[in-house]
Amino acid sequence: MLRRKFIGLGVGSGLAGACTSGRVSVGNPATARGRKVETPPILSSYTSEDHRRRLKNILRCEAAIPKYVRRHLITDYIPGQAVYNLGEYPCREPWDPDEYDERQLDELWNNGIRLVQVMEDWNDLLRLFGGDKYTSVNPAGLRRFIDMVHQRGMKILLYTSTGHFQITDPDYRPEWARPGFSTKAAHWQLMHCSAASAGWRAYVLPRTLGLMDEYEIDGLYNDAGSRRLHRDPELATSDEVLAFEESPENDGALGDMLSLIYYEVKRRGGIYKIHLHDSQHPSTDEQLWDYLWVGEGLSNAERLREETKRQNPYLVPIFDWRDGELESDDEAFLHTVPFMQFPGLLAGRPFTGERSVIPGVDYQAHRLLDNWRERWRFHQANPDGPYSYGPWDAFPGRPSIRTAHARWLKRYYPLVEPGTYAYLEIENSRLLASPPDSNVVASVFVNLETHLVLANYAKTSAQIETTDPYISDSGDSAAPAKTFVLPPRSLLILRQSA
Repeated sequence: MLRRKFIGLGVGSGLAGACTSGRVSVGNPATARGRKVETPPILSSYTSEDHRRRLKNILRCEAAIPKYVRRHLITDYIPGQAVYNLGEYPCREPWDPDEYDERQLDELWNNGIRLVQVMEDWNDLLRLFGGDKYTSVNPAGLRRFIDMVHQRGMKILLYTSTGHFQITDPDYRPEWARPGFSTKAAHWQLMHCSAASAGWRAYVLPRTLGLMDEYEIDGLYNDAGSRRLHRDPELATSDEVLAFEESPENDGALGDMLSLIYYEVKRRGGIYKIHLHDSQHPSTDEQLWDYLWVGEGLSNAERLREETKRQNPYLVPIFDWRDGELESDDEAFLHTVPFMQFPGLLAGRPFTGERSVIPGVDYQAHRLLDNWRERWRFHQANPDGPYSYGPWDAFPGRPSIRTAHARWLKRYYPLVEPGTYAYLEIENSRLLASPPDSNVVASVFVNLETHLVLANYAKTSAQIETTDPYISDSGDSAAPAKTFVLPPRSLLILRQSA
């Protein structure tokens, strides 16, 4: 089982409290990369009565919840995260941030987004503009965008990869990757470079950490998806040194590489977010990341929920809209909020699919390329939308998703203020008058307030009886009650009545 290492309350921890508690943080001497780090209210402004109230609430829950799947103390957590589409790549001309991006960032901030992630389109993967995978197609434009993000108090991560490298790049060396460990799609001809390759490490590690120093960003998003080395060990290259156990239960070399980067990112006061594929996570003794991004390639929300609901925090699911369809805009939150997850938002500039028709680019036949070209034809016929905001977004776009995301994020922030204890998937709790139906999941979030989150995954209604009165967060006029009806496939957030 992975063990969460708490690095402290500094990075990102004040954001949820600043948005919801109404308290003012005091005594803020710390800085990270030249910017202030907000101290959360629990450390800076809780009075003795606040601490007494929190501790009594925790005492009550400890006594009333004898069994749960997981308990977690929420500290350095930024739930409001967006993947920002700066522009497309390959492209005829480099993207260039302007007033449009200023307005988009204002909207994201107002809707609770506090972390912006830019995907691989920031770099010059194919060397079309004289750069490479570790330099921007528009260095001045990227720095201007980073400044835009920081001016609004948000953090920004840049895409990098310790696993994927373009086989056509002049720097590529065959001994870095095992034969057949590759991905070809659209303009990608990516080799899965081995975490055990000494030459690959010498190449990728300084360039990866150099991004934080070069662009003064707040952290890295690592598309780490190298193939697991316990498979086909006879294919190991002459450059690999298999110093660690490689098995289904242990990704030895990958864990070692992640640890080297993780501690350097943390030493710089940064955030480390990783992704492998679909719902996967590295098998390591320690959790060497702050956030795990899951969902790419998974179009079934039920499957995504079941495969990730008991993984260690913090997860950022992004449902793959390309091949899947949710019953409603609210369903993405039904599958995540009870498990202390919150979906990422796809935002930024419209994803038009123009990247699929750039002259001079060597494209690979693939359904992904077909999808992009279909989007390009749609955009030409419908220049005013509806827009998609990334290759995983719904096509045609669903503008209502952004509205739903902002609405649910506002409801989620009070659950996850720093210092909150989350009791996930509670069983036989005395907070409930009787055990919930087998299709109902109940989780509790306790701090100054006690919140009960109820999710009904059945296609029929369910009734819940609580021991004490609760108030639904769905409206200010809601009266305290002990009986609540959950419609089919619905999510209810309750706050204990004073």
